Amino acid sequence: MNNIAEGFGRHTKPEFVHYLYISHGSAAEVQSNLYAALDEEYITQKEFDDLYEKTGEISKMVSGLINYLSNRKPTENKTKNKNGIDDQQ
Repeated sequence: MNNIAEGFGRHTKPEFVHYLYISHGSAAEVQSNLYAALDEEYITQKEFDDLYEKTGEISKMVSGLINYLSNRKPTENKTKNKNGIDDQQ
């Protein structure tokens, strides 16, 4: 979440996408840590399953946003979209 906020604060689409990729990697890192937590019996199988699924959903949402921003063409005569992100590279 912090990577998404930091990337958004950079106000350029390429940097925002870069930070989204970092966020996507962080979701995979959380899933990896869930395995360790399960192995050490810090969490139950049900907790693992629920958290792993939620993390997977977040990962898919971040991927969807990356794809949307990466395939979006810059708007002519505008330097920033309605969210303050510079559409120009």
